[in-house]
Amino acid sequence: MLAAAERVGTLLVSLENVYGYGPTGGRPMTEDLPLAASTVKGRTRAAMTAELLAAAEAGRVRIAIGRASDFFGPGVTGGSALGERVFGNALAGRRADFIGDPDLRHTYSYLPDIAAGLVTLGTDARAAGQVWHLPGPRTGTTRALLDLVAVQVGHPVGVRSVPKLAVRALGLINPMMRGLAETSYQFDEPFVLDTGRYESVFGTAGTPLAAAVAATVAWYRTQNSTP
Repeated sequence: MLAAAERVGTLLVSLENVYGYGPTGGRPMTEDLPLAASTVKGRTRAAMTAELLAAAEAGRVRIAIGRASDFFGPGVTGGSALGERVFGNALAGRRADFIGDPDLRHTYSYLPDIAAGLVTLGTDARAAGQVWHLPGPRTGTTRALLDLVAVQVGHPVGVRSVPKLAVRALGLINPMMRGLAETSYQFDEPFVLDTGRYESVFGTAGTPLAAAVAATVAWYRTQNSTP
């Protein structure tokens, strides 16, 4: 996910991905986990975070950092593991393209939940100066998510596993595929974002996965029906 920052009042709210953590061996990611990534994308993300925190510590800016996992939702097509190659393919009766093991637990963040979480961070003084994992749908397996997609499209959704060697080869000419190859570890082990800290402070949040999938499929269906 691309990093973004939005000024809300006198507070700078920064949206980050979780590349900076690197592989965790399946251990759930919490806000106190060190930014120990060894990939180019991960080190870059960690350096950007360090720069922002240094500015805050020096008193040059007030910040709150929100982190989200792989995102999906209405309007999301490219740049996501759950974009056109999953929802678009499913509606067209094709198999969903996926890298890694779909039977592992994997946290997916829903775009409207990300937006709502950032608003909360930007309007609640308790968020200032800290990192927060933004809540979303309950974590399950990718296959379970695809089963929900199948309910919405009205037919089974198969999975076409994309070989890693093919991803690496495509990465030589395609920057997006190069990024996928770098972060493929996220789909080789459980990838769970712990959002308990946010919810313990700001309250239970997050859209149920079935509702999030239904809204996303509905959006894709309107795109496919547009002349």
